[in-house]
Amino acid sequence: MTNPIYLASWLHDGVPGYGAVLGTGVVDLSADFRSAYPSLREVIAAGATGHLVDAAARRSSDLPLDAVTLMPPIPAPEKIICIGVNYPDRNEEYKDGQAAPKYPSMFLRTPRSFTGHGSPLIRPNASAQLDYEAELVLIIGKPGRHIPERAALDHIAGVTLCNEGTLRDWVRHAKFNVTQGKNFDSSGSLGPWMLPYTGEEQIADVRLTGRVNGELRQDDRTSRMIFNFRYLINYISTFTTLVPGDVIVTGTPTGAGARFDPPRFLKPGDIVEVEAENIGILRNGVVDETSSAGA
Repeated sequence: MTNPIYLASWLHDGVPGYGAVLGTGVVDLSADFRSAYPSLREVIAAGATGHLVDAAARRSSDLPLDAVTLMPPIPAPEKIICIGVNYPDRNEEYKDGQAAPKYPSMFLRTPRSFTGHGSPLIRPNASAQLDYEAELVLIIGKPGRHIPERAALDHIAGVTLCNEGTLRDWVRHAKFNVTQGKNFDSSGSLGPWMLPYTGEEQIADVRLTGRVNGELRQDDRTSRMIFNFRYLINYISTFTTLVPGDVIVTGTPTGAGARFDPPRFLKPGDIVEVEAENIGILRNGVVDETSSAGA
């Protein structure tokens, strides 16, 4: 079996770039393609991911992987749409006696609330209740509105991973929303790279796990989701036009820190890993926010 070629965005010596990850090295395709595609978002919009993969397959690595700082794969997506309560055991955590919801819960996050693989999650000064949530992510490749379920997967460009970090006390600040607790700067992460989408078998039954300091905390399979990928794309596109580079964070299994007794929130020095079969491992440490008056 041929090893997959992943596409990634990064900083090298402070300069943004993108290309392919091949084992422990990267192929820098920025110089060859930047005039046509300034970033991976434009690559996806042009339907050119296969072109990049083919170009990378003919090249050897330009840099070791540890020479670049990986960033979230898609810079400045128009929308980051997050799905809540999408695994059966997660629904049961609420202990409200209600059956699985009829429609998906969802909220939006800002790009600034995410960092990339290898960079620290920031526990803010405002709260010590930073939690983790392992999730699989769809990246939209083809635009659409009112997308039928039968055609929904044709709109996927690739998949990646997310630690959808949450400040638990801040999601309870208001009666009808969770926005505040979901959008602290660098409280979550996306990455480490994008696996170009080649077919439903890539995502239909993927094992998704979350670990803290090597301890398995979350473990489920995408085949068990309450709302599957086809339905999510259909439902979301009913009220908004999906465009290339949009990110859909599809929900987390049971086992987040808030559900332990007592809760087990993240603290500085912790290492959080989100892993999915054939996609990779998204790994981040945790640090406290550095005060910056007037920022």
